Amino acid sequence: MFVKGNTIQAVFAGEGAGRKLLALGGSMMMTEIAFQKGSIGEIHSHVHEQISYIVQGSFDFTLDGKVQRVEKGDSIYIPSNTLHGVKALEDESIILDIFTPKRDDFL
Repeated sequence: MFVKGNTIQAVFAGEGAGRKLLALGGSMMMTEIAFQKGSIGEIHSHVHEQISYIVQGSFDFTLDGKVQRVEKGDSIYIPSNTLHGVKALEDESIILDIFTPKRDDFL
């Protein structure tokens, strides 16, 4: 499966954030979320395991009650049912998220 990112329309993912569904197959899913400075990815949890990779910009990333500044090139593993969220610190901050199993709520 090939997915051309520039052909995917972003959907609303909260004030100042847009999400693209980039790839989906088997039990995995990959999304890209672009944030404007100050945008919040609310604290939440889900049954899915998640790996997040910071493509661009920087964030205050909350994971299980601990906040850490992350920036381009950093990655985060989020276990199932673990509270997490972000605050974008720069315009055009981008996170690449990989989930298993896939997030049916994103389809």
